Amino acid sequence: MAEVKTRSRHREVPEEHRAAEHLANERTFLAWVRTNVALISLGFLLARLSPSLSAAGVANAGRIAAKTVSLGIGLVIFGALVTLLAAWRYDSVNRQIEAGRVKTDRALVWFIALAIVLLSAGAVAYMVAE
Repeated sequence: MAEVKTRSRHREVPEEHRAAEHLANERTFLAWVRTNVALISLGFLLARLSPSLSAAGVANAGRIAAKTVSLGIGLVIFGALVTLLAAWRYDSVNRQIEAGRVKTDRALVWFIALAIVLLSAGAVAYMVAE
């Protein structure tokens, strides 16, 4: 019979590679932070767009402003929540590296992906609805 390989849920981290693992963890966290700063900035821009539209005399400025303010606030909140999630994941992986065993977290990846898809679908539906 063929030998069945079982996939280990943890990966051993040798002592001599821990510094590199910590630096990789920090780079990953900083990538999350850059992305979230972009989300928060876009949200802020959208929320502050309405006074500019009104001042410029854009037709339907009130209708556009109502949608952009809500969408902007939603992006700011989402960016802040994902920043907290990124910090939690960074801390969790940091502790795992110190213990010498790192575990992948596919559930977190799927959670974030699903949240983005749902928020995007909701935003599209909100913008299309009149």
